[in-house]
Amino acid sequence: MDHTTGGSRTDRRALLAALVTVVLWASAFVSIRASAEHFHPGVLALGRLLTASIALGVIFLIKGGTLPDRRAWPGILASGVLWFGVYMVALNWGEQLVDAGTAAMVVNIGPVVIALLSGWLLKEGFPPMLLAGMGVSFLGAAVVGWSMSGHGSSSVTGVLLCLLAAVTYGGGVVAQKPALRYASPLQVTTFGCFAGTVACLPFSGLMLQELPKAPWSATLNLLYLGLFPTALAFSTWAYALARTSAGKLGATTYAVPAVVVAISWVWLGEVPGSLTLLGGVICLAGVAVSRLPGRRKAAPEDAPGDAPELRRPDGERTPSGTTTD
Repeated sequence: MDHTTGGSRTDRRALLAALVTVVLWASAFVSIRASAEHFHPGVLALGRLLTASIALGVIFLIKGGTLPDRRAWPGILASGVLWFGVYMVALNWGEQLVDAGTAAMVVNIGPVVIALLSGWLLKEGFPPMLLAGMGVSFLGAAVVGWSMSGHGSSSVTGVLLCLLAAVTYGGGVVAQKPALRYASPLQVTTFGCFAGTVACLPFSGLMLQELPKAPWSATLNLLYLGLFPTALAFSTWAYALARTSAGKLGATTYAVPAVVVAISWVWLGEVPGSLTLLGGVICLAGVAVSRLPGRRKAAPEDAPGDAPELRRPDGERTPSGTTTD
């Protein structure tokens, strides 16, 4: 197999998976807004995670899944508690205290946290095109947030909760990346979701009180959040993360505000203003810049056939010394 061609095909699969994730996570913001008035933030997170855990557990059993390698557990548990658990509660709670624009601006610190932590802890470095693209996208997210923000004063508590969501999101992604060296994306997503569900169990009593009183539309939104933006989107995210750098994949999530604007336009009939559209275009432009290849150092030539094959946890073979980024 030609290594360049194989890498290109893998990268296209990773990009497609990332695209699915971005669209579904964007739809989650709209769905959360439709359910937030009927559920406590912790109840909304627990119901979403319970639904996802059941769906992922059934798929895991059907596929005859096995327990992850013990070396993957620290990353799985850390990402599960931080990202699936704390992040979801903090985001739900923060969006009830501040306007959507402010929440969008603060939460979009997350990809910056991912880039900084992955460059430092995962030794991914700080590629100039990635940093440039993130800067452009953050500007676009700020424009979208400012254009959508209300005129009232923002709650300091709400801003701090959104900041907590951004930091735990970034920390969860960086913790998940090493776990994917020793476990498949399905294992990492399934057991990470289980860990997040356990972390949210203190809200189970409140959930039993609120579920019977909630309208069917809110309950259906909760089920949608669990099946698609959680079970499916986190699985496609893990698939893509196993095949690219955490910093570069994190930068693609800057497309979420632009997709949120489009979904709100179609689903809720909220026609965006010209400034909001401009911010969305800037977000997408920044993502495109972050995906541009940087200058690469010349690698020493290897004799054909000298590179042994490594096997990923999901069974895909990758030539040693090559990357699937």
